[in-house]
Amino acid sequence: MSSVGTPDPNSGWLSDEELAETRRRLPLLYVEAVPVRVNGLGEVTEVGILLRANLEGAMTRTLVSGRVMFGESLRDALFRHLEKDLGPMAFPLLPASTVPFSVAEYFPFPGTQFSDARQHAVSLAYVVPVTGSCDPRQDALELTWMSPADAASDAIAAEMEGGRGALLRAGLASVGRLF
Repeated sequence: MSSVGTPDPNSGWLSDEELAETRRRLPLLYVEAVPVRVNGLGEVTEVGILLRANLEGAMTRTLVSGRVMFGESLRDALFRHLEKDLGPMAFPLLPASTVPFSVAEYFPFPGTQFSDARQHAVSLAYVVPVTGSCDPRQDALELTWMSPADAASDAIAAEMEGGRGALLRAGLASVGRLF
């Protein structure tokens, strides 16, 4: 905790206790990204999906995702999470516009299209081409590149938690790659 009159240099960060309390009281803003490879015509040729172990230890697939911090622009948050999850050499090409392909609302109870047992969250989702080499970091175990058709399959959707399979399909549809 900072002393009175001294601004906290990292005021966008919450302690674990503060985050848990905030999650119980307020919806949080997130960004999510579907990393893709594109050809010279800008057509999506591959989709990157992260492999992680969830809190119960089960292996699941997911997208690049994370909170937007206080005072942080959407563009900065998107770049930070892409670098955090894919590594500093991923070289993402952020969209010219910060208008997402979808807005997903996650609720902390079952029966909703998107769910997150920890919180009520609103997520702005983007398809982001990456041009460099990806080396998953943080809690990601692996980044799997697959064709758009394979990424949109029922099998992959079943491995994704919280409805992210539907979000992935919406992202592929937004770039004309849902078959």
